[in-house]
Amino acid sequence: MAEKGRTKAIAVVGAQWGDEGKGKVVDYLASSFEYTARYAGGHNAGHTVIFNSHRYVLQLVPSGILRPGKKAVIGPGAVVDPAALVAELENLKRSGVEVRGRLFLSNRAHLIFPYHREMDKAAETARGEAKIGTTSRGIGPAYEDKMARRGIRVSELLEPECFRVKLERLIAEKSAISKAAYNHPLESAGLLEQYLELAAHIRGLVADTAVLLNHALDKGESVLFEGAQGTMLDIDHGTYPYVTSSNATSGGAAAGLGVPPTRITGVVGVTKAYTTRVGSGPFPTEMPDLDAQAVRERGNEFGAVTGRPRRCGWLDLVVLRYAKMLNGIDSLVVTKLDVFDEQPEIKVCVGYRHKGQSISEMPAEVETLAQIEPEYKTLPGWKKSTPGIKDVRDLPTAARDYLNFISDQLEVEIGMISTGPERDATIVPRGTKLSAWL
Repeated sequence: MAEKGRTKAIAVVGAQWGDEGKGKVVDYLASSFEYTARYAGGHNAGHTVIFNSHRYVLQLVPSGILRPGKKAVIGPGAVVDPAALVAELENLKRSGVEVRGRLFLSNRAHLIFPYHREMDKAAETARGEAKIGTTSRGIGPAYEDKMARRGIRVSELLEPECFRVKLERLIAEKSAISKAAYNHPLESAGLLEQYLELAAHIRGLVADTAVLLNHALDKGESVLFEGAQGTMLDIDHGTYPYVTSSNATSGGAAAGLGVPPTRITGVVGVTKAYTTRVGSGPFPTEMPDLDAQAVRERGNEFGAVTGRPRRCGWLDLVVLRYAKMLNGIDSLVVTKLDVFDEQPEIKVCVGYRHKGQSISEMPAEVETLAQIEPEYKTLPGWKKSTPGIKDVRDLPTAARDYLNFISDQLEVEIGMISTGPERDATIVPRGTKLSAWL
């Protein structure tokens, strides 16, 4: 919980493999914060928010922008496709959301180019059956260039001659690599002109966002740090190599925004009442096809950006304990509780066994994780409708027992419960740390 006298600065992280409902959670919390700041990822991370019968799908812009008068930041830890960003801004404007003067883009954020997408697709195709399951949006190759110290940043896009020289050099290098590795020369005609035109659209958004956020905190303004993807997709701590290309854990907020870690005063973790993941990789609690299909249909488990069907499984407390440790989660949000409203029995994974032995740590090797035998506890379902309930005490007894079981096992409070995709389908129990942050 935030200490008395300290400026409120809370990180929101996914505690599973992403798609936990962070967009709705951030949107709900954002009304109590001056800034929402995105610290990692690219436009492959879709956040869906529903209110006033309108559905907003945000890819790069923090979902806090939907709150009138609130400000939002895209930090240097994110990678930005200018064309996708401009298209997203135009969609928001058509929906009546004007971001000018409220959205700030870091001058140090790295850019995604069409050749990143081309190389992403070529590399994924070349992997064959060993493919990772990327969205082919160019996120990984853009981060590769960043780490190889050959990337191009937003600040350079705003300097036409500097941008031209760097772009020409990179295109020549990338085309040679692509042709040698994948027998696929890159298409780059008109790229310079296209990006200089895009630069004119985003110029007014660009700022030194580290200075902006630190000054805001110095003045006592509150900041909500928004992550992308989930803990198990973190480049260092997730199910490597079936991960994203950035740090999705709470530690990424400091590096990805230029805000000291000592200024983060709390961490909110988000989990579904069950588990999902997209793409390839081990998934210990994955349900049989018929059960997974039923949950997928009830929970509308299809990617907000890609439309890909998500793999569905029972809640995995081993994953959540790991996420709690890595992120320092103070309060847990449980989303999509209503998806289990018609479920007669609910399984919860409470432990792992590998080759007959109990294991207490998350395996580093995906080969080991793929051989895990989950240990389940079965709890009764509630067979009653939960949408529309505003007080946790009015939830069916079995639903409260399910939430209490999760809380007791993880030794963390349940600070929020979501019973539907709409903004107001939310329960915040009184007396929690999270309720004090609102």
